[in-house]
Amino acid sequence: MVSDGIEEILTALDPEQREIAEALRGPVSVLAGAGTGKTRAITHRIAYGVRSGAYDPARVLAVTFTRKAAGELQGRLRALGAEGVRAQTFHGAALAQLSHFWPEQVGGAAPQILSGKVAAISQVVESLGKHTSGEALRDIASEIEWRKTSMLSIDGYESVVDERPIPQGFTAEQVIDVQRGYAALLEQRRQIDFEDVLVLLAGMLETEPRVAYQVREQYRFFTVDEFQDVSPLQHALLKLWLGNRDDVCVVGDASQTIYSFAGASSSYLLRFGKEFPNAREIRLERNYRSTEPIVRVANKLMRDRPGALTLRASRPDLANNVPLENSSEPVAGDVVFPTFEWFASEHDEAIAVSGSVAAAIAAGTPASEIAVLYRTNAQSAQFEEALRQRGISVRVHGAQRFFDRADVRKAVMLVRGEAKVNDSRPLFQIVSDVLRSSGWNSKPPESPAQLESWEALNALLSLVDEMPPGAGMREFSEELLARQRAQHEPTLEAVTLSAIHAAKGLEWSLVHVAGMSEGVLPIAHATDEAGISEERRLCYVAFTRARDVLRLSGVAGTTRSGRTPSRFITEAGIVG
Repeated sequence: MVSDGIEEILTALDPEQREIAEALRGPVSVLAGAGTGKTRAITHRIAYGVRSGAYDPARVLAVTFTRKAAGELQGRLRALGAEGVRAQTFHGAALAQLSHFWPEQVGGAAPQILSGKVAAISQVVESLGKHTSGEALRDIASEIEWRKTSMLSIDGYESVVDERPIPQGFTAEQVIDVQRGYAALLEQRRQIDFEDVLVLLAGMLETEPRVAYQVREQYRFFTVDEFQDVSPLQHALLKLWLGNRDDVCVVGDASQTIYSFAGASSSYLLRFGKEFPNAREIRLERNYRSTEPIVRVANKLMRDRPGALTLRASRPDLANNVPLENSSEPVAGDVVFPTFEWFASEHDEAIAVSGSVAAAIAAGTPASEIAVLYRTNAQSAQFEEALRQRGISVRVHGAQRFFDRADVRKAVMLVRGEAKVNDSRPLFQIVSDVLRSSGWNSKPPESPAQLESWEALNALLSLVDEMPPGAGMREFSEELLARQRAQHEPTLEAVTLSAIHAAKGLEWSLVHVAGMSEGVLPIAHATDEAGISEERRLCYVAFTRARDVLRLSGVAGTTRSGRTPSRFITEAGIVG
């Protein structure tokens, strides 16, 4: 008999989500479209398994792809009463295991992890008598990552190098020479890179039965989010973690596979039923995020594509606002259709987008609920400048991380110091006094330079509202520390600028997708069907970040480099 408290975990779910939560044993494949509540479903599944006694929380491993996502997953599980469950990235889990077993299996401490490949590759390139651009060095770094995640030796890579993109200024033979030199340099320094962490752990699990036994004793139940993005190396590691068991739940959406260039493949998600013939497949297609017009253009964009799900707009607040199929006008309840605008230059586009953002803020949309998305990071500067000129605060997603800011680090240190003092005042008052000592006050400054720091400290203060009733400074300090370790950032009251890749998993009320031009999105180097398909999926990810309003724009460019609107505008049936 399930207790009332545990039953509440299930009653909060829709029928398909509940089916997932109750499928606690054996292989489970969840095909989850954008905005369908997949994280809600898998966290409730884990919590239900823990609280019903089906899972020992210490033997559960939830794996995702970013530290931020892992931190959020851990936070949700704590809130659902599933303390003790480990949520980590593939690399985080692998590094912990490798560091634990290395001393006894190899001897001494594990090798130092290289902080970044580019400097080491540059040294190798110079030793070969070449000089090249930073972009070419990054391209070689990407090739090294692709090779390792594809589980190819350098000799194996040599057999397929003619099918790979060759960095500008290099021949295929030179790329191979650089890779050999890079491997030799790391061995000489006794260093490994992030891909090596997975390679070395996989090798240890394959060759050391005692290590494999201990890992499999530690972890019995697995959940893997974003399974469409696993590489051959990550898939192989998961199989080694499982051994001959099949208690694994994978979750993903083939339409959101946007890391093929890094070795990711949706084939493992789509073939999961063949790999585990007794697998249970459950689909999540009720989109709770976006309005019906946004859902419709997303469906049109991906229609008949491999693995594509058909989303159904299911927002409770808009249940009665179903627009006419061919209408392009706003409908009841302020539901608006996606629009497309065409500009003569990047400057004109940035001015228009900033004006639209300013109008939305003036009409009551919080800045934190607005995003401008683009294909490449180089596109951000125009929008950042145009928005700042209007006095609008901007957060460039993927730039300096929140908890790495000097003002934030200082504030967290002061909070942790204050937590050691016995102070009976309300939590909000104590924290606000601590932040005042760092320069914060209740009134935002007028200076744009000072405003950014004020907003960062104000975001820390806003976390007090998320603490449970009765929490004190010690609990708040521990929450900050947990967030800092997981890079689980608070919400900043600023407009987000982000490359589409970095925006995956996020959502906003108003989304501008800029640069919807041929040669930009899809990007110029996507020339074959596989490349165009990847760009289409990237566009789908961009569209489905929007909850209420989706606005698209593109640029004609100069006469010499004139562009036409992106083919994805027509495919999605968007009216200009």
